[in-house]
Amino acid sequence: MSRPAAPAVPPWLAHVLRAQRGPVPWSAVTRGALAGGPLLLAAVLAGRPTLGVAAAIGAMFAGINDRPGSRRASVGRIGGPALAGAAGLAAGTYAGDHVPAVLLTLLLTGLGLVAGAVSALGPVGSAVGTQLLVGAAVGAGMPLPEPGWQRALAFAAGAGWLLLLRLALPTPGSLAGDFRFDGERHAVAGVYDAVAALLDAAGSETATARRAALTAALDHAQDALAGPRLRRYASSAAERRLHARYAAALPLAEAATALAWAGEAVAARTSEGPRRLAVAVRDNTPTGPLPAPSRSAPALRALDDALLHAAEVFDGAAGGDLHNRRRPRAARVRTLLGARGREYGLRVALCFGASAAVAQALHHARWYGQHEHWYWLPATAVFLVKPDLGPLASRVLSRAAGTVLGALVFAGFAAVLPRPEGLVALVVVSGALIPVATRHFAAQTAVVTVLVLALVMAGGEPQASVGRIGETLLACAIVLVVGHLPMPGPRGDAIGARLAEAGAAARAYLDHVLGGPDGHHASGRSRDHHTSGEPQEHHATGGSRDRAVRWALRREAYRTLAEARTAIALASAELPPLARHADGADEIAATLERLVDTTTACAVQLDDTGALDPRHVRRLAELQDELARRRDRVGLRLPDLPAAG
Repeated sequence: MSRPAAPAVPPWLAHVLRAQRGPVPWSAVTRGALAGGPLLLAAVLAGRPTLGVAAAIGAMFAGINDRPGSRRASVGRIGGPALAGAAGLAAGTYAGDHVPAVLLTLLLTGLGLVAGAVSALGPVGSAVGTQLLVGAAVGAGMPLPEPGWQRALAFAAGAGWLLLLRLALPTPGSLAGDFRFDGERHAVAGVYDAVAALLDAAGSETATARRAALTAALDHAQDALAGPRLRRYASSAAERRLHARYAAALPLAEAATALAWAGEAVAARTSEGPRRLAVAVRDNTPTGPLPAPSRSAPALRALDDALLHAAEVFDGAAGGDLHNRRRPRAARVRTLLGARGREYGLRVALCFGASAAVAQALHHARWYGQHEHWYWLPATAVFLVKPDLGPLASRVLSRAAGTVLGALVFAGFAAVLPRPEGLVALVVVSGALIPVATRHFAAQTAVVTVLVLALVMAGGEPQASVGRIGETLLACAIVLVVGHLPMPGPRGDAIGARLAEAGAAARAYLDHVLGGPDGHHASGRSRDHHTSGEPQEHHATGGSRDRAVRWALRREAYRTLAEARTAIALASAELPPLARHADGADEIAATLERLVDTTTACAVQLDDTGALDPRHVRRLAELQDELARRRDRVGLRLPDLPAAG
């Protein structure tokens, strides 16, 4: 007798039970310990503990944004949100001191609308919106003796101190080779490893997942290399060489995608070349001889040519184009004012405004007792309303559990530790734990709760663990209610906007491959270039320019699809009343991915023969028909695709 299957765990609960894994980032732990605690100690010794509180809060947020990656990428990831937080802190302080409660609530609601729209621009935009609103809530709801500009400077100085530690202290990635490089070498090496893994998976059921992993590796490497710099171009031979090695991986990725699309396994030695290139990038060593794959098919010939080109690049020091994502200002404005910015901005505004109104009402009714601070409730709502932290129900449950645990832990320590040295020690330990705690929202909440409660007590506020638990539960209730309220326009508009962007990128890529820049097939070779089976030189000036455009379009198509997939996965993991608005979206994204895969295979075929074979034409037609049926079924507007004939 068979045993009945165990009931499936709901997606939102599965998200609560899942945590990221990996080695302890000891360099980030060290930076966290050296950030907020020493700043608070210096301020206490100088007799200005409240300024130390503002500086330590800035360092805390910088620590939350101090994620793995290159130093260059960390400048924007930490610095941009820090400036927004300082601006919010100054504005909130002045508004809290001079504006009546009702008008203050309206101002905070309007700020929530703007910050929510900015959050739709991406991860950095999301961090900017978060720190802007939290800074405004702290400025308005945490009265301190210093004027707003001093508090803002202290906040920015705290974040700047951690950023300075990030740029100056050595890390494991920077100890092997040039100190200026941190995660860049490993990011580029990861692309070659992902190419090798995709070649190994060709013809198997894991090929699709390996292709997605290759997209993620390319995104990561592109971001690591494309951060802010003093000069427009790479300023050293080592940096130019690393850029060139990234660019040399793009034709390898294209050929590997075409081989995976063909659905046939390749010889085991085929992946050996990309793996040796990965080792050469990671260790900054020569490549040595690269095994040549068979040249029996167009994609294999493309792979062989790409390996030859990569070997030439690894022997030289010429620079390479990163094919960066260049979103015009008009596109960013459309995102802000479009469905994504509008839907998220309204939801953030309602949550932030409602929580600020309730907090001020409780404050004026003396519900807080002798406490003058009412920032906790709206600041908690800001974190709860962030969709990039997981499904709504998961965020609420994790926040509640983390706050209760953190408040109880702090209450126990506050009862026995001496002051202020014990509070400073708590800030040091909590700052060191943040890089590890960011792997789960509940753990991060618990650590941040201990840290913030220690800071406000160091600033002169009485112990407030019980009140903070009550405010957190109230914020959870507010966000749960607002999160399920109907919004203007159809629900799921943000998902539709993501898919429309991905569809437009796929269309641009397909149009370029089929039509080319001058209306003809975008082929870099004639039909009979490979009759001899010998490798051909295909990096002439015109062909290189055409391929540079093609690779940039391909990168944008896959990147927008990956972003859409992430948004769809989060929306599908919500509670059923919200998850149903994402029904059918994942199938459309999968169809678009297969279309981009097929377009890549077409590009390789056109390079080799100058014409598509019947299989490519038939597959393109099938996918376009499937996409038309799916989008009509869910009522989604996607751009029309060019004919494959």
